Amino acid sequence: MTDFGQLLTAMVTPFNDRLEIDYDKITDLIEHLIKTGTDTLVIGGTTGEPSTLSKAEKKSLFKFVVEEVRGRCKVIAGTGTNDTKSSIEMTREAEEMGVDGILLVVPYYNKPSQEGLYQHFKTISDSTNLPIILYNIPGRTAANLSVDTILRLSKIDNIIGVKEASGDLSKVAFILEKTPSGFRIYSGDDSLALPVLSVGGHGVISVASHVIGSEMKMMITSFLAGKVKEAADIHRKLLPIFEGLFITTNPSPVKFALQTKGIHVGSVRLPLVPVTDSEAVFITDLFEEFYRRF
Repeated sequence: MTDFGQLLTAMVTPFNDRLEIDYDKITDLIEHLIKTGTDTLVIGGTTGEPSTLSKAEKKSLFKFVVEEVRGRCKVIAGTGTNDTKSSIEMTREAEEMGVDGILLVVPYYNKPSQEGLYQHFKTISDSTNLPIILYNIPGRTAANLSVDTILRLSKIDNIIGVKEASGDLSKVAFILEKTPSGFRIYSGDDSLALPVLSVGGHGVISVASHVIGSEMKMMITSFLAGKVKEAADIHRKLLPIFEGLFITTNPSPVKFALQTKGIHVGSVRLPLVPVTDSEAVFITDLFEEFYRRF
């Protein structure tokens, strides 16, 4: 089974002043993320603004990142949509470009039944040899992948895990108790990264790792080494950042936070908007306080 590590970053998509994909900035961002502990880049996920990227842009993005990474970390492509056929087409193209795995979000807007969700993911899994991580984020999709449906899907060989962003820690424990050995759960919420690890989860697909990746890696490494109190101490120090980066819709805050660190990734595409002046002050103050305490 492909090991994607414990710290996976849901990478932003850098844009230039004309809001076109900026490949030079992607290069800089990749180097920064690898340097600060990212094990796997997840591209074209929620934080990458996939709903505003054309199919051609996604293909170009996948190809560029794979070539730029040069095997130094794994690459997972977000190829899920609310249309099964389109998801299959994008998955096949991502596979041809050499990605290491795919992330499939629960279909949004359609509100399919649990049987519809099962058939959607099963049909896509039949079309690819790549390992698949399911992505459950009911706050954005209006559909919640149930424990029973995840258990059914976990029996499919190339469905290897789930990014669980429902905020339900009990659900994570139930899934881990009943799924086959090796099925992996990744926290979809930075603030639950350590709690998910504590009940047997494998890691986190993170937003905050853009700006506090080294500190998050330290927390995870401490926990895995049995230094639970040390990991908990780090978690409490990171918690204000985990929460503060969602002061408004992701990824506007994290793009601004990267800018304050000298990593320029541009703005967001409409209908998202940049952080307001007051939000910018809040984020700046948040990091100043964090670095005084950490």
